[in-house]
Amino acid sequence: MTTRRAHLLCLVLLTAPLLAACGDEPGGSFDAQPGTPSPSCILHQSQEPGTDYTGGEKSDPRAVLEMMRFYTANGTKRYCDGKPPSDTDRRWTDLYAGLGGDPSRVAQPK
Repeated sequence: MTTRRAHLLCLVLLTAPLLAACGDEPGGSFDAQPGTPSPSCILHQSQEPGTDYTGGEKSDPRAVLEMMRFYTANGTKRYCDGKPPSDTDRRWTDLYAGLGGDPSRVAQPK
């Protein structure tokens, strides 16, 4: 197991108990394409990362883990419009990598 994967696993294990305390609404601005568990392509993000993702101790663990899960599973898929990642998309993928996600799991600029 790589160090990065071990750190991500620790993050998940440490935050799992907190998920039980979270409400049904994760809040925030990340669009994980609900209703499409395995999309063939991904949509561009329309909003910048909010404090649910960037607020440190005030972040919403459920929202952060959903974003991490989405990019880990789908981040290398092409964008549905065929265009490269936007500046907003890049801020999300930079956040993903900054939180310990594998940078090879997200789209790279062309």
